[in-house]
Amino acid sequence: MTQTVFRSFGGLLLMVLCGLLNPVSAQQLSAAIRLNQIGFYPNAPKTAVILAEKSMSFEIKDAGTGKVVFKGKPAGPRTNQHSGKMSFIADFTGFKKSGKYVIEVPGLGRSAEFEIGEKIHREVAQAALKGFYYQRASIDLPEKFAGKWARPAGHPDDKILIHASAVSEGRPENSVISSPRGWYDAGDYNKYVVNSGITMGTLLSLYEDFPSYFENFNTNIPESNNGVPDLLDEVIWNLRWMLTMQDPADGGVYHKLTNPRFDGMVMPDAAKNPRYVVQKNTIATLDFVAVTAQSGRILKAFENKFPGLSDSCITAAVKGWEWAKKNPSVTYNQEEMNKKFDPDVVTGAYGDRSSSDEWIWAAAEMYALTSKTDYLKNISFETEKPLPLPTWSQVKTLGYYTIARFSEDLKIEKQFSQPIRQNIVKFSDDLLTDLEKQPYHTVMGKTAKDYSWGSSSVAANQGIALIYAFKLTNDRKYLLAALGNLDYLLGRNATGYSFLTGFGSKRVMHPHHRPSIADGIADPVPGLLSGGPNPAQQDKCTTYTSKIADESFTDDDCSYASNEIAINWNAPMVYLSAAIEALMEKK
Repeated sequence: MTQTVFRSFGGLLLMVLCGLLNPVSAQQLSAAIRLNQIGFYPNAPKTAVILAEKSMSFEIKDAGTGKVVFKGKPAGPRTNQHSGKMSFIADFTGFKKSGKYVIEVPGLGRSAEFEIGEKIHREVAQAALKGFYYQRASIDLPEKFAGKWARPAGHPDDKILIHASAVSEGRPENSVISSPRGWYDAGDYNKYVVNSGITMGTLLSLYEDFPSYFENFNTNIPESNNGVPDLLDEVIWNLRWMLTMQDPADGGVYHKLTNPRFDGMVMPDAAKNPRYVVQKNTIATLDFVAVTAQSGRILKAFENKFPGLSDSCITAAVKGWEWAKKNPSVTYNQEEMNKKFDPDVVTGAYGDRSSSDEWIWAAAEMYALTSKTDYLKNISFETEKPLPLPTWSQVKTLGYYTIARFSEDLKIEKQFSQPIRQNIVKFSDDLLTDLEKQPYHTVMGKTAKDYSWGSSSVAANQGIALIYAFKLTNDRKYLLAALGNLDYLLGRNATGYSFLTGFGSKRVMHPHHRPSIADGIADPVPGLLSGGPNPAQQDKCTTYTSKIADESFTDDDCSYASNEIAINWNAPMVYLSAAIEALMEKK
C-alpha cells in the first residue's frame, strides 16, 4: 500500500515538474482547434480553425520552450452550412520562422504540435506513394522495405480461370491463364481494370506534369536506385498486370480479376479461393487503352531500362482501340451476368452505363501518343458541360488534362484546346467562390454533395483541378486553394482527423483494410488515405456519432463506407501532396 502511494505521488511530482519545465505540455489538448497536423511552409498561408461560440485571442508558442512567438485575433465568426456550428479563422501567415509550435487559446487549450519548415509535405507524398507498395500482389514484402508490416506474398495469380462470361477463341471456360502482379484494389484483394485505369492515369499524369521532381524521390522499394523514378517503378508493377488482362486473340480487355466472393479478414497469403477473369467490355478496354497509350508515351524515354515495354504498351493500346471501335457499347452488368453464368460474382462491380467519357480519355491519350487527328474523329469533348471531377466512372477530365498539357507541344488548334482550358479554369473559379465564408476555409465541403463515398478523394481531386488552373494561369490563388484542401485532408476539417494513415496527432487507426486488420499490428499500414465523411453510411456501422455531412465518419474497420482505403483515392493524394511540394520548391 505504501509503495503504491509513493509511486502515485512520484508520478504526480514528475507530471508537475514536467509542466513547470515545459508549460506547453501542461496545457490541455483541445479538440476545438483544427489544423494541418503536419505543418506549414514558411512562405505560405498558415491557418487554423477554432470552434467556439465567441472570438478568443490565440497565441503561437514554441513547442520546446513555451515562449510566445506570435499573437493574433481570429476572424469570424463563420457558420457551418452543414452543422450550424460556429468557427473562427486563426491566421498566422505572417509568422515564418521554422520550428515546432503549438497554438494556444486561453481558456480553451492548445493544439497538437505542428512544424513550420521547407518540404513540409515531402514525407506525406512519399508515404502516400509507398502505400501502393503495400498493396502489391504476388510478391513478398520483406522487412527491409516494409518494416514491421512485412508479409509473405499473396495471390501469385499464375493459375487464373477463364469465367464463363469471358470465353473466347483459344480460351474456353475454366482454362487457365497467368495474371500476376498488380495492386490490391482497396480493402479487398481483387484487381479491377476500371479502377486501375483512373489510378494509373492520375499517377502517370503526375509524372508527366512534374518529371524533374521525381528524379530524386525515393520511397525505399525494391526497385529504388535503379535509374528509374520510384513513381514509375511502382506504376510499372501494376502496368505489367494490366497488360495480362488483354485477350491476345482480339484485343478486348477483361473487366476484373476476382474471387467470386470477397475474402475474409485474413492476410493475403491466407487467401486461397479460386480467382477468375470475367467479361470483356468497352469501358474496361478504353480505360486500358488510355493507360497503355500514356505508358507507352512515357516509357519511350526508358527503353534502355525496359527494352520493348513501350512498344508493347503501344501495340496493346492500338489493339484495344480497334476492339472498342468494333464493340462500342458492350457494358458490364454484374447482375445480368450472374443470371447467365456461373459461378456468381458478387465482388465490386464497377459497373458503368456510359462510355462517352472513356472515349474522350482514350482518344486524348492516343492523339497525344501519335499526333494522329483520326483518333479525335467523332469524339465530342463536351466542353459545353461543367467539368466533372474524375471518378472511376467519369474519366473525361483526365483527357482534358492531357490535352491541356500537350496543347502547345502538339500545336493543337485553339478552337479545340481553348474550350478545355477555359473549362478547367471556370471549374476552379467556381470552387473559389465564397471561400472566405467557408467554416474551415477550404473549397472542399461547400455543398453536401462533396461528402460522397470516398470524399477524401473529392478533396484531393479538387486540389488537382486547382493545380491545373494554376499551371494554366500562373495565378497563385489556385495553388493556395489546393494547399487548403491538403490542409483539410491532414486535419483542418469537421472530424479533426488526419485521413492519411501514419500521419497526424489524431490519425486514422482502424481503416477497413484486410492486412491492417489481420496482421496483429496496432498501427495500420501507413500512407493509405481513408475514404472520409459519408453521410449515406451504407455500411450500417454502429459507431458513427453524427449524420451531419462533414462529420459522418467513424474510425472503425467495420466502416467500409467512410473508412476504407482504395487505390483510386490514394493516387490523387499522391498527386496533390507531391505537386504542391514541387511547386512550393519554386516559390
